Amino acid sequence: MPESVWVDQSDPRVRPLLADLAREYSARYHRVLTDVHFELREYPAERFAAPDGGLLLLVAAGNAVAGGAFQRYDGETAELKRIWTHRAHRGRGLARRVVAELEAEAGRRGYTRIHLTTGPNQPEARRLYLATGYTPHFDVDVVPTTRLPFSKALPAPVAAG
Repeated sequence: MPESVWVDQSDPRVRPLLADLAREYSARYHRVLTDVHFELREYPAERFAAPDGGLLLLVAAGNAVAGGAFQRYDGETAELKRIWTHRAHRGRGLARRVVAELEAEAGRRGYTRIHLTTGPNQPEARRLYLATGYTPHFDVDVVPTTRLPFSKALPAPVAAG
């Protein structure tokens, strides 16, 4: 079972995540790989740093096998970003685990809602968010051509007692 590790964007274990995401986005959206990788790598690291954000990796044998991040969207809402699972580890429920851990941490940080978007060429992501209780803000019966926004209310924090 991979270990959950909260890291800074500069952690070297994040590099494979960004490189693989760049390859995926480049192939699915017909964009220049170096441009996509630069955009992902140069995204402001402070956006994914505490107290407003976080970057999670699932690590097995020292390597990131899945991950994702959240950042502040507004005062009550966190935005999920960069949900990723390495090709060799897909189909094992790791993306669900990443999303659940990101949601839990966002809730601990005081957020009450989650916002996210995925692209029209990412049917796996669309299925993941629908299956994990996200509300689609688009017509699910129409073939998508633009970004697909989702949201979800987080459960109220349980008071310690």
